[in-house]
Amino acid sequence: MAGPPEGARLQLYGRRRGRRLRIGQQKLLEELLPKLRIALPAAGERLDLAALFPRAPADLWLEIGFGGGEHLAWQAARHPEFAFIGAEFFLNGVVSLLGHLAREGLGNVRIHPDDARRLLKALPDLSVGRAFLLFPDPWPKARHARRRFVSPENLTELARILKPGAELRIASDDPGYVAWTLEHLTRSLQFEWLAHGPSDWRTRPEDWPPTRYEEKAVRAGRKPVYLRFRRRAAEN
Repeated sequence: MAGPPEGARLQLYGRRRGRRLRIGQQKLLEELLPKLRIALPAAGERLDLAALFPRAPADLWLEIGFGGGEHLAWQAARHPEFAFIGAEFFLNGVVSLLGHLAREGLGNVRIHPDDARRLLKALPDLSVGRAFLLFPDPWPKARHARRRFVSPENLTELARILKPGAELRIASDDPGYVAWTLEHLTRSLQFEWLAHGPSDWRTRPEDWPPTRYEEKAVRAGRKPVYLRFRRRAAEN
């Protein structure tokens, strides 16, 4: 299935905004976001990562659809030597992350408050040491399956930007999305599934904090699945 031509408008689904922002939240959006927002280059060009952060990071990690930002902020606080980029289309989620960054004084995070696919296309080859896709919208209806983020096109972009040996972490509480993800990732020549037994996908690693959505799913009786994949050698 061919992707959209370079520079073509990508169709977005889902809500852009939720409940009305409070005064303090609106202030974060107006004052802090412009300092952290990534300006994407022209179509076909790559981001200058060195210009995004004041000093060269030991590694760059990426979270796609960071939700309320609690996972991204947790990782950034515990790895101050790393740089982090998060993409999220839902503005209320962006504001939530901004609140975490402001309260914790985190300066190693940059934000793309829009379609993550545009960001992926702008990132340089072999630039990311770890990527996260945690509880994406499962789009459970068959007619909506094309909206799922896990797709041949997006996996190709992820394989391009991930370093050899880099880890891709995906979590979901939707059995259909888990099956879809495994079907696509195990078919890919660029990724290998890091699982040897059930505990490898049933148990969340210690360096993988829960999100608010995950805790809500558990309270509702849904069982999250934690998938870890490794980027194979770059020639694949």
